[in-house]
Amino acid sequence: MSTVDYHTAGEPFRIVAEPPVALPGQSVAERRVRAIGSPDAQRLRELLCFEPRGHADMYGGFVVPPDDDGAHLGVLFWHKDGFSTACGHGTIALGVWAVDTGIVEAPRDGTVDVVIDVPSGRVTARVHRDAGRSVAVDFVNVASYVIARDVPLNTSRGELAVTVSYGGAIYACVDAASAGLRVDPGHYQDLIALGREVKWALNDSPHAVHPSDPRLSGVYGTILFEDLGVADGQVHQRNVTVFADGEVDRSPCGSGTCARLAVLAERDSAVTLRHESIVGSVFAGTVVATTAVDGRAAVIPQVTGMAYRTGEHTFVVDPADPLVPGFVLR
Repeated sequence: MSTVDYHTAGEPFRIVAEPPVALPGQSVAERRVRAIGSPDAQRLRELLCFEPRGHADMYGGFVVPPDDDGAHLGVLFWHKDGFSTACGHGTIALGVWAVDTGIVEAPRDGTVDVVIDVPSGRVTARVHRDAGRSVAVDFVNVASYVIARDVPLNTSRGELAVTVSYGGAIYACVDAASAGLRVDPGHYQDLIALGREVKWALNDSPHAVHPSDPRLSGVYGTILFEDLGVADGQVHQRNVTVFADGEVDRSPCGSGTCARLAVLAERDSAVTLRHESIVGSVFAGTVVATTAVDGRAAVIPQVTGMAYRTGEHTFVVDPADPLVPGFVLR
């Protein structure tokens, strides 16, 4: 089995162009639900994500057919704990990969849209080209919005105000300073612990219910952010997104950036966000349109970043290997 690996702003994305297991369904959203219940799909995910072939913070996707001819491809996103509903950094990587492999014909100079069906809907990776090279990708996401603002939550660090918002997945947003933390590698373990605590405290609450599609319910991750002020008209924040069960996004988190834009846009729909990660990489976030979803004010967010190929792999399974599909230590 072969994969092509990229990183987007430091976060890995392992692409399986031809998954060797059946991933049936009439839509990508249905394929995800069926993959969750499929021992073969789960075993393949674990094989590629768990050690020794992966690690506890590995991320990737299985390429599947799109819902219809309006998209170029579909994808099932996965991580160490299962299959996610959205992934901005993965969408950016898929855009570059689709152009690199010729799946989508691209100009030498200019832009091309790679349209991708993901479990939360149809998204676009707009690939910018310069002299035959991909130099940036705009991830245009599904409509994003605030679900609940300033929810009081008792935690091991006192009572915190948590804002819940949706950007293709549901996120709980916490000002790190309110918990006595900084978003930097020195507070890495404390940030993970608080991120997990907040996620599981809210995951089964009414605040984590998607208004129209129960398949999208549940808190996917906690965004712990640090406000760094405003410069050149841009809001500057640093964040760490702790998703799944303690997995840390090395990038500024693509769908998480969309969830943050939804929060900021409630006060200023023209907001632009310089979103920095815990490793110092940056996404640029903007609002390209306003809309409404189920009676809620919503935005169509755009997140700009870039992905880079890191390698290609051919994985094998030795039938005598006692550690298949692998293990994680967190």
